[in-house]
Amino acid sequence: MSEHASPTRRPTIAITVGEPAGIGPEISVRAAWQLRSEVNSVLIGDAALLAQTANAIDPAMRLSAVSWQAVCFAGLPRFPADRVAVIDCPLDEVVIPGRLNARNGRAVLQTLDIAINGAQSGMFDAVVTAPLQKSTINDAGVAFTGHTEYFAEKTATPQVVMMLASGSSDPHPLRVALATTHLPLKDVPAAITCDSLLRTIEIVHADLRNKFGIARPRILVTGLNPHAGEGGYLGREEIEVISPVLKTAQERGIDARGPYPADTLFQPKYLQDADCVLAMYHDQGLPVLKHASFGRGVNITLGLPIIRTSVDHGTALDLAAQGLGHADCGSMIEAIHTAAHMAAASASTRHP
Repeated sequence: MSEHASPTRRPTIAITVGEPAGIGPEISVRAAWQLRSEVNSVLIGDAALLAQTANAIDPAMRLSAVSWQAVCFAGLPRFPADRVAVIDCPLDEVVIPGRLNARNGRAVLQTLDIAINGAQSGMFDAVVTAPLQKSTINDAGVAFTGHTEYFAEKTATPQVVMMLASGSSDPHPLRVALATTHLPLKDVPAAITCDSLLRTIEIVHADLRNKFGIARPRILVTGLNPHAGEGGYLGREEIEVISPVLKTAQERGIDARGPYPADTLFQPKYLQDADCVLAMYHDQGLPVLKHASFGRGVNITLGLPIIRTSVDHGTALDLAAQGLGHADCGSMIEAIHTAAHMAAASASTRHP
């Protein structure tokens, strides 16, 4: 962990600006500038595009660019809080807002490599990612399935867990982790095995402790079937997989409870003392979370050796095509705040 995680210093957080033709550059610049007194944000993207964006938003914004080669040689310069650092990652083609260009795909991917390398070396306390367009990278000739999978591969992490959370300003934040992510519904039951579900619960428990500073996390686990299987009449996954896994987790000192029917679990009387809900599939848990906090939610990848958060929305090419001023940077601000809080909690866990 870099020295910036110290309570007396601003945490140093890398922000990859995402798809250059989308709203990523705008929301990244706006959020980094707004939080400059709290966070030493380091934008990673095309310096010329970011300077143009900043100048169009507010000529008073001050960005200072440096090459990745210079950073690797001499370290990250110490910029004062009245400016935002940029690690230049030049694009191959001029950006037309709202219009994808595969020629820029490899440069977008390079921003992720820089952020991951910097976080692994301790240069960055955390990484925040703006949305990117998977098709742009694939069209550039690079197989790419998404941020989460790429971070896992590059950090040699065998299993990660996707969690979305309401904003850090929420006094009772709602956190929803997923046992499975982007799978067709017909494939979900086979993907929920005893081994994978237990490992998921262990990852959620460990990161709630080590990266959120929660001493004894309480995890509420949903069933897979309606009414959590109704005693086996509506499915046996709760009996044969989920309940045995919860028993094993509890024997290992993890406070994981359930399985609960998902249609009644998301109520204050259940959630008020819970630190996280573990849902079995994407559309079981995330509609509730996004209804409660869309535009202020945060996507968090658990299980990585580094801290990575992201926004809860996509590239919004249609908004970008309309010009600056239409995008809301609220989710990016929350993602940066969450990353900063996680960095501080992680540092406290390591050095109490």
